[in-house]
This record gives sequence, C-alpha cells and structure tokens, in this order.
Amino acid sequence: MFRRLLVANRGEVAARVLRTAKRLGIETVAVSSGPDRDLSYLQAADEVVELPGRRPYLDQAALIEAAEATRCSALHPGWGFLSENPTFAARCEAARITFVGPRPRSMREMADKSMARATMSSLGLAPVPGTGVLPSPAAATEAAERMGPPVLLKALAGGGGRGMRRVYRVEDAAGAFAEASAESAAAFGDGRMYMEKLITRGRHIEFQVLGDGRGDVRVLGARECSVQRRHQKLVEETPAPGVSAELYTRTCADVLRACSALRYRGAGTVEMLYDADTDDLWFMEMNTRLQVEHTVTEEVTGVDLVEWQLRVAANQGLSGLPEIASRGHSIECRINAEAVAAGFRPTPGTITRLVLPTGEGVRVDTHLAEGDRISPHYDSMFAKLITHGPTRAVAIDRMDAALGALVVEGVPTTAALHRRILRHPEFASGTYDTLFLERELEGMLA
Repeated sequence: MFRRLLVANRGEVAARVLRTAKRLGIETVAVSSGPDRDLSYLQAADEVVELPGRRPYLDQAALIEAAEATRCSALHPGWGFLSENPTFAARCEAARITFVGPRPRSMREMADKSMARATMSSLGLAPVPGTGVLPSPAAATEAAERMGPPVLLKALAGGGGRGMRRVYRVEDAAGAFAEASAESAAAFGDGRMYMEKLITRGRHIEFQVLGDGRGDVRVLGARECSVQRRHQKLVEETPAPGVSAELYTRTCADVLRACSALRYRGAGTVEMLYDADTDDLWFMEMNTRLQVEHTVTEEVTGVDLVEWQLRVAANQGLSGLPEIASRGHSIECRINAEAVAAGFRPTPGTITRLVLPTGEGVRVDTHLAEGDRISPHYDSMFAKLITHGPTRAVAIDRMDAALGALVVEGVPTTAALHRRILRHPEFASGTYDTLFLERELEGMLA
C-alpha cells in the first residue's frame, strides 16, 4: 500500500478520502486554497499545502508539484475537478505518481459521449436511440424532424446538466442547439453536440463497477437517481425500486461483460436510462470516477469503495474483495446551502449552529463544523445524510427522522424539501421518474 497520498480535492470529497486513508495507515497530504485554509476537515491530514492561483484545484502543475514536494507516491483526485481529466492522469503517471483512477485511455473513450455510445454498443450495451455528432443548428433541426420530438440535445463533453436541452418542437431545435453548445463550450471548452430520443417516463439508473485493469470486474448493484432538479441529483437510493429482478440480473451481466472487455481499472459508474414503456435500460454514459452517491452502495454492500480504489491502484487486485451481497436498503439526501423557493439559489455563508443526526442506520458525510463558512466559489452541497435499514420503508423512516434532527443555522438548506419528497405518495410508491420533482415542486413548496 502507498505510504503517502496527496488528496487533490477539497471539502466533503477530501474529507471522505482522508478518512479511509487514515484507517489504512496511509500518511496524507491535503491541499487548500486561501478561502479554505481554516476549514476544520484539514486537521485530519498529516500535512496541508496551500495552492496558489485563482483556480487552485484545477492547476495540474501545482498539484503535481505539491505531490513531489511532499514525497507522495500516489494522488487521489476524488470526484469533480480533475478526476476525469485524462491529461492530468497521464501527467501524474509521467511524474511517477500513481493516479488513483482509471487509465487515461479509458477516460478519453468515455469522456467523448459519441465514442462511448459506439464503444458500449459494440460490447452489448445498447445506447439511447440517437445521432452522431451534429455539425450545425440546421443539422439539429433535420435530426429532430427525422427522429420526431420530443428529443434531447446533449453536449459530448457536458455534465451536471450543462449542455443539455429538451426539445418538444422541431422549430425549437436550432435555438436549443446554439444555447447548449455555447454553454458547454464555456464550461468544458467543447461545444460539440448530439441528439437522443427523449424518454418521457425515464428513470436514471446507474450501476457501480470496480475493475482491476486486467479483466476482473465486479458489479456492486444499481442505484436509483431520478430525483433531480436541473439534471442535478438530490436523492439517491439502492436497490433501484423500479427495476425488476430479471432486468437487473440481465443488465448486471451486460455491464460486467462490457467493462471486463475494456479491462476497466478502478471505480466507475455505468449510467442507464430506464424506459417504463418498453421495460428497457438504455446506456447513457460512463463516469470514470467515484460518484457522490457511492455512499448508498457502501451501506448495502459493506464495501469501502475508496479503500478498493486505493488497493487496485496499488496493484493488489480484487482477489481479497468479499463476495458482494446486498443487505437491505439505503437512501442518500444531498444537503445543499440553497434557497429552494428562489429557484435553488446558492446561499453561501457561515454556519452559526450545526447539530448532526445520529442513531442506528444513520451516516453523515460532511467537511464542515460549526463556525465554518460555506464558500461562494464552490458547490453548494455541504453534507450528505445517508440512512440504511432492512427495508426501503425503514430507510425512509430513518431518513425522515434524521432530517428532522438536523439543525443548520446561518444558511437556508434543502433539508425541508427532502422531507416533503420522502412523504410524497409518488416517491413512497417507488414509481417516480426524472421529471417527478419538476412536476411536483410547486405543490411541495405551497
């Protein structure tokens, strides 16, 4: 195992990686920006390096220099920032620093969504029906007319809802193309677009995988992530309540076969779209990193995914991974500092009082303590509540109680909205889809 690890991320992500590294006896080096230097979670690291510049967590040279200066043999990118950047992974390897993640080639193949669709299709995972790269707004109009609305325009390099537009009328396709392309170019430096058929009753289902890079792959279940606002997830759970045992078993086998053929290394997530009308799961994309919602998979499997990322990166393989057996049900609620009624506007500020829930089947992942400040420069999520129980009903009850016990003063949060979501009949029935919150939000707020 590595002796010394650089955690090339911040906030809740860094706190999560630091916790496992400490348990494994690995010395850790955290990085920080100026505004983050006083946050409590940094005390868990053995050493802290303050990075220079305006975008420190994206400064590849500075991160590699920090790893070299502190004698770190490995670097964990967490999720977000540079976690799916193949150039950064290659630069780490060139500097003889182990990048805790997939090989750069795998990251490139999956980052280009058009290439990923073609690759997975050849390996037996059928993509959502759609097009190749669209060269112009006029081509988008022609494709929308040919496929028939509703359709979904998506950026090849997009993520987190950016670079996506739903199109319900052919005449709107050109304008939607221009908007989404410009948005993706600004956010990711790549404005290329393609189009998919919009699955109107779609559900966002994702499969967690672990691979050793030599063909040994494990699938650790499926997560349901359809409670979203602006394509950003708010609630995740596992097992996915809307997927039949037969479809789940068949898709797990397809995912395992595809990722084995790719010789995938490390943790990854194969994202699928469930079509209730046809009872099919369509491939959307693969995220070549750990997901925010990996916690629910850990709760039902008992597997520490960060630990196994590190073990695979250290060439220990998966032979010591226990037999995967799902136990009960787990739910995660993302707690964001946002004004829900004001269109989920971020509300940075100082947390003047913080009481975190405890109890059987309750887990809280956060990097903040009372008195810490939520920065306006980064993501508004500052905590995740995770509950686990023998059944979905028990997990929901425990989550409702945990949300009720959570006290956050100083900034408004999404906690009250989460309680309304849990109590909504559609969520309780397990039949919700990706447009559930969009349809019901006004009523919940009222």
